[in-house]
Amino acid sequence: MVKLHEECGVFGIYSENPKYLANTTYSALFGLQHRGQEACGIAVADGKSIKFTRGLGLISDVFNSDSLKNLGKGIASIGHCRYSTTGSDSEANIQPIVCSIDDGMLAVAHNGNITNAYELRKILSKSGSIFYTTMDSEVIPHLLVRELNMGFSISEAACRLMDFLKGSFSLVIMTHDTLIACRDQTGFRPLCMGKTADGYMFSSESCVIDNLGGEFIKDIKPGEVVTVNKDGVKFDESRVMRKPSICIFEHIYFARNDSVIDGVSVHEARVNAGKRLAITHPADADIVIGVPDSGIGAAIGFSKQSGIPYEMGFVKNKYVGRSFIEPTDTERKSVLNVKLNPIVPVVKDKRVVLVDDSIVRGNTCKKIITLLRNAGVKEIHMRISSPPFLYPCYFGTDIDSQENLLACKYSIDEICKLIGADSLGYLNVEDLAELVKGGNCDYCHGCFTGQYPVDVKDASHKDIFE
Repeated sequence: MVKLHEECGVFGIYSENPKYLANTTYSALFGLQHRGQEACGIAVADGKSIKFTRGLGLISDVFNSDSLKNLGKGIASIGHCRYSTTGSDSEANIQPIVCSIDDGMLAVAHNGNITNAYELRKILSKSGSIFYTTMDSEVIPHLLVRELNMGFSISEAACRLMDFLKGSFSLVIMTHDTLIACRDQTGFRPLCMGKTADGYMFSSESCVIDNLGGEFIKDIKPGEVVTVNKDGVKFDESRVMRKPSICIFEHIYFARNDSVIDGVSVHEARVNAGKRLAITHPADADIVIGVPDSGIGAAIGFSKQSGIPYEMGFVKNKYVGRSFIEPTDTERKSVLNVKLNPIVPVVKDKRVVLVDDSIVRGNTCKKIITLLRNAGVKEIHMRISSPPFLYPCYFGTDIDSQENLLACKYSIDEICKLIGADSLGYLNVEDLAELVKGGNCDYCHGCFTGQYPVDVKDASHKDIFE
């Protein structure tokens, strides 16, 4: 089970009083590190200009006390941590994207995937735009600059992005004196807003607002644009049309357990998935264990529903990143060897229900089962807190083609044999609604059903710029 890719996390903060906001943004990116570990960057606006630092690697690799101090005091800052889905992992593709404009500078951080980026790039190039990266995200600042040159304000330009961009985009946009947050009209990717003592912050996940001592205000609505500057905060809902159709995998895997997205607790969603699994795919076993970290909530739910005791079956090396971040299968397997270790006294001679969030290609899943077999486990009943992947994703999750999806090639019984389990059960598609029950959102399940909330006939999930 090669883990899924989810491309990035974004953060923005505005302060009425100039201060070292880079330090706050640095802390925020630590809270979003799980969303991307290839590269990161921070930009700071001081009212006149923008300074920025970017680099390949983890937050702690790229920044130190000197580099943060060199960004100086500011009234606004944005940050980004990246996993690439469109565009390579080269230094040119690190965000925030920062560029000069007529009356200052512009910085943009993007989470999502622009499905019509190739077409927009061709149009913009014909009108004189010059591109320096292979990212879909680069069309965003070019569109903003075009709208600014037509006489629109930065807030109006951000609103007009909704008229041109297709796909998924949660954005934080910064000029020398203004911070803007906006979310695509479908709401595929999360973005929320919080209040600080002297300003506002925006984050891909609510856990960051909690960590920084902020007060959660709201989730940004699909199509909404929020502008913060010296004149205060302005909410533009002129293009808000619907409830979010959030990517269901935010609740199954991507987001941190302590986040709340569009009114739904991530932890509770995972517990609910486990409960449904216990009802639809029961097992006769001695203990339930979860694959850290995203499998634990579902394992707890399975235990609660079934009455089978939950146990901590693995120790996770906290200093090794998520295996899905590694760019090749060989590197992912190498990481797994030092990432997880079974607790032998807990699992030896036991019949085990093993709960994880997904199976993509089956490699990692097979390795985990081998680790448990070597630890003396008698039986392994694999339970997956998502349905089988059958279709590609076009909106920022790296489920790229059906030829690479195990469930497109084999039946569930065949997959069970391939990974070495005694039984295998997936969450039913109709049970996905239980995960977000009570929330203010619908959800996208296109990767399971082929039914997407928007038209994808012209969409591309490939790296179309290289």
